[in-house]
Amino acid sequence: MAITLIDALPKFISPEEHRNLVASTPASFADIPPVLRHKEDNVSVTLDPPLDAFSAEDAANGSLYVIESHLVFMAPSGRGFQVDYPSITLHAISRGEKGPSIYCQLDESVVAVENGQAQNEEKDLADMRELTILPQNPSALEPIFEALSLCASLHPDPGADDEMDDDDDAFVDPGEFETFNGDENQELSEVGRVRSDFLNNSRFAPY
Repeated sequence: MAITLIDALPKFISPEEHRNLVASTPASFADIPPVLRHKEDNVSVTLDPPLDAFSAEDAANGSLYVIESHLVFMAPSGRGFQVDYPSITLHAISRGEKGPSIYCQLDESVVAVENGQAQNEEKDLADMRELTILPQNPSALEPIFEALSLCASLHPDPGADDEMDDDDDAFVDPGEFETFNGDENQELSEVGRVRSDFLNNSRFAPY
């Protein structure tokens, strides 16, 4: 699943601790814990559809942890959830009816594809979930958004390479087209005439 219930925070370090560890040349950089990029207390969240076994009371108030490995919300009860960044297909600052918030769309099919599970369009729609993050302090929106963007950039879409491969098939063999070798007195297409007139400042009339 793209979103997982947890009862303990994942391990993380501060940016300063990370700098000190890197400067000390550790035996393995892979063993360095992920960095906490932002923490915000007094945050409420909403999930649509709701997450089983995560109550509205737990969602009403807690702390948000934007860690390089996961986006984490933890309630005072000790119950929380973590989100895999590749599943966040959209995140944006919203100023809707609920107040200033961070809106996210989660695609759980991304995780399924990573695990080799085939998907279809109907199943993809069923796997979409909306997450809204509402900090009590509206000035926290920008820092949360920036940290979230940074961490998401560290986890590129696993399907991006496949999409690029598909795009390769869209290129047309240039040999199928004839090269225009005419002079300025020969006729241009309608688009060509408008573009030429615009560039030469002689006239420009929209269609």
